[in-house]
Amino acid sequence: MTPRLTEVASGLRFPEGPIAMPDGSVVLVEIARGTLSRVTPDGAIEVIAELGGGPNGAAIGPDGRCYVCNNGGFDWFEKNGAMFSGLQGDAYSGGRIERVDLATGEHEVLYDSCDGVPLKGPNDIVFDADGGFWFTDHGKTRMHEIDRTGVFYAKADGSGIRRVIFPLHGPNGIGLSPDGDTLYVAETPTARLLAFDLEGPGRIVKGRGETAWMHGRMLAVRPDYSVLDSLAVDDAGKVCVGTLFTGGITVVDPDTREIDFVPMPDPWATNICFGGPDLVTAFITLSSSGRLVSMPWPRPRTPLNFLNT
Repeated sequence: MTPRLTEVASGLRFPEGPIAMPDGSVVLVEIARGTLSRVTPDGAIEVIAELGGGPNGAAIGPDGRCYVCNNGGFDWFEKNGAMFSGLQGDAYSGGRIERVDLATGEHEVLYDSCDGVPLKGPNDIVFDADGGFWFTDHGKTRMHEIDRTGVFYAKADGSGIRRVIFPLHGPNGIGLSPDGDTLYVAETPTARLLAFDLEGPGRIVKGRGETAWMHGRMLAVRPDYSVLDSLAVDDAGKVCVGTLFTGGITVVDPDTREIDFVPMPDPWATNICFGGPDLVTAFITLSSSGRLVSMPWPRPRTPLNFLNT
């Protein structure tokens, strides 16, 4: 049964990366439009910055600016009035992390490579309490090849970036446990949710092997034909992951590994964030139909690092 939803805005061009702001607005990206945009409480859509490429995940940093993962751009196609992303676009402009002044729209490229290797398709981002940020590079898919990518940690002032977890297969959603001690990563094509214990800012607890999957734990894998997108973690520690094809939010309890599913009326339910007066409102991007919706959530979410509500 579909939950009680409120449509906040429609007419968005493949929205993702929502951030519920203290003033009641939601900042998000419109990937197909190439913008960082704001949805006001009355549903109006305002462009904050025209970034080009493919702005994807977004987060507020310690300086109050918005940090955006830009995947460089997709090809797009429409079917039955719905919009879908495809392969790497002909106008692909390279992967990068961009920093945006929300007041003026001024923006700059903070990182476009790591150790001389270009970023391919940065996707999702989360800040830790120390002011650094984790982000996934989902890579790009071309007709006969796909990038091999992983998870990175970087400083908000542009002074350093490291590849920490490699390789992963299409890493997408990323988030931190409420205590900041565990990093969660969702792989899109495998529909796997992984957990990595942390021993400090930008440092995972390493296992005996040299590959990413030997350092982490697999918490869950979808049992049906689904793929995973971006994620958020509520105060109970449950990991809430946007789920494509089946269309909804997969909710995983890291302790019991039980899986619940909240269905949505769009096969491309990509992202979720929490906000509202009591922090018990979930905002969800229904990307193929271009909508932002909200619904009551049974558990609150303490404000993310550097996002004061």
